[in-house]
Amino acid sequence: MKKIEIVERWLHQNMGLLRCPVCQLPFKNIDQHQLQCVNNHRININKHGYVYFLNRGVKSEYNQDMLEARRAILNAGLFNGILDRINQLMPDQPQKILDVGTGEGTPLARLQKIRECKDDTYLGFDISRAGVQLATQLNPDLFFCLADLRQLPFADDSMDTIIELFSPSDYREFNRVLKPGGQIFKVIPGASYLQEMRKLLYPADDRHQHYDNSAVEQLFLKHYQNAKVINIKYPFEIPESLRSSMILMSPLHWGKNVRELDLNEVQQLKSVTVDVDLLVGNLK
Repeated sequence: MKKIEIVERWLHQNMGLLRCPVCQLPFKNIDQHQLQCVNNHRININKHGYVYFLNRGVKSEYNQDMLEARRAILNAGLFNGILDRINQLMPDQPQKILDVGTGEGTPLARLQKIRECKDDTYLGFDISRAGVQLATQLNPDLFFCLADLRQLPFADDSMDTIIELFSPSDYREFNRVLKPGGQIFKVIPGASYLQEMRKLLYPADDRHQHYDNSAVEQLFLKHYQNAKVINIKYPFEIPESLRSSMILMSPLHWGKNVRELDLNEVQQLKSVTVDVDLLVGNLK
């Protein structure tokens, strides 16, 4: 079955989760590889197996090489401890799960694998066309689209769970699409996150040596007053063949004062510290 046929089958089954990004009304059918809303606005379904919901083009800094390096490192397990902890905090009953800033989709695919017996529904979106196109190479049960964080193409009260790893937030939109009682899991870097890589790439007095996400955390706590803050910290051993990929997959490698590393310096990066705060909020 072609990718466009797979995504159209998914859309027929889950059309109620979506809404038109032009008029915010429901979609009613699929016609000639286009989603058609009740006001007859049409949204193309891409032959690669994703839907383009953006009303205008958006430039992403994430290029193909960076995204492929990210996939290799994530497949090696960089975020496994984070995703395992999120899964432990999720209900056992089937969930409608939205991944914000999904990138090339590997974290969402990992969560689906952990929960493969739960009969969940998985959706991921990003502004990166290259990322979303890579994501469609993953499990065909996952739905991916290009979408605007500030105007989500998802119906009111349609999601049980939102996950967001190192991405921006729009809490007004999150609260609109979350069902009452729904959960949001937001992951932000801690003080020691990837500290070994930062020491290699930047001078000791550079701002990249210090993370302070207290303002981000306080804003989350303002929106979800009974939220939990859970620290997750563990070492990640980098396979020798992936040490260059570890550098390439992170935005750290393009900062203003970044050092160019030679091969010997790259090979010194044998492990990194994963240190994040998992913010867990509930919509009342």
